[in-house]
Amino acid sequence: MKRKSMLFMFLGLLFFVVGCTSDETVENKSVLPEDIPNFVQVSDFETIDWERKAVVFDERGIIGNENKAGVIGLDRPSLNGQKWMWHLWGVKNVDLTVVGYHKETETVHQILKSGWTKSVAGPNNGADSHMPSNVKVPKKGEWAMLLYTDGKLFDILIYEINE
Repeated sequence: MKRKSMLFMFLGLLFFVVGCTSDETVENKSVLPEDIPNFVQVSDFETIDWERKAVVFDERGIIGNENKAGVIGLDRPSLNGQKWMWHLWGVKNVDLTVVGYHKETETVHQILKSGWTKSVAGPNNGADSHMPSNVKVPKKGEWAMLLYTDGKLFDILIYEINE
């Protein structure tokens, strides 16, 4: 009996580990793209609070969670590509990983065109660090942008992207 249970656990783990590249859509939320950084866990998506919407919180048009993280550029169409400026408070000299999670399809996507992760630059617009980037949001709808700094979940930004 023990051997049978272990076999089912192994098969379940094998199913979980198999994924796809960042250019492909993952159709099952329990499967992550194969090239996603290994510190991103399925359990991170279970912590998303879809009611905690990002808001504009300063005169520069930064949209996010005040004194934590936000973006300039979100107010422009992003489905065909756009430049976003990420702003972070409370961290300096870190690598920022951005993981997009589409609520309706429960799929995981690479948002930064250059890869999953980039290094941030110094202070800008009142934030402790910032990062310019080119992004591509693959479909419209409600998105959770999970932000990781140096491999740890830092913040989750909830955006409605319609164009």
